[in-house]
Amino acid sequence: METRSGTPRPITRYGDPVLHRRCAPVTEFDDALAALIDDMFASMYAAEGVGLAANQIGVDARIFVVDCPDATGVHTVAHVVNPVLHLPDQRELVLDSEGCLSVPGERADLARAATASVTGFDRHGAPIRLDGTGTLARCFQHEVDHLDGLAYVDRLPARRRKKILAASEGHPGVGAGVDPDR
Repeated sequence: METRSGTPRPITRYGDPVLHRRCAPVTEFDDALAALIDDMFASMYAAEGVGLAANQIGVDARIFVVDCPDATGVHTVAHVVNPVLHLPDQRELVLDSEGCLSVPGERADLARAATASVTGFDRHGAPIRLDGTGTLARCFQHEVDHLDGLAYVDRLPARRRKKILAASEGHPGVGAGVDPDR
C-alpha cells in the first residue's frame, strides 16, 4: 500500500515540451526518487485522477503512479519505475471514454487493449510486475504513452484532437497551483 504523504505539484498542460518526448530512464533509487513518487501520488489525488506520469508534473523520468480499479472493481494502488508495457498478441480492443489531467475538461472514446501488464521496478529497485484488466489496463497503456511522449489525444483523428484541445484551453486546469484566471 502506498502512503498519502507528499506535496501536490501543478499538472503540466498539453503543449509543454516535457509531455511530447520520451522520458529519461531512472538510474538512481534513492530518497529523492521516493519523495518524487510521494509527490506524484499527492498530485494525482489533488487532481482527482486515477493515474499520473512523472512528466505530467514536469519531471523527465520514466515513472507512473495509479490508484485504479480493474474489471472486477478491485483497486490497485501502485507505482512503477521504468515501466515496460506488455500487450497480448491477440488483443481484444475495448472502446471507452478516456480523459487526461493534462488535457482538462475533455474526454473522447478511444480503443485500448482489454488487458495489459507492466514490468519495471519499485522505489527501492526491486523488480515488479502488474497485470490489469478493464480501467486498470487502460491506465497502464495511457501512462506508458505519456512516458513515451504521447497523450491520448495524439491517438485521435486530427480534427477531433484539434476540437478537444481548443475546448481544453478554456478549462481552468486541475490540481495544485491552478491559475483560476486561465
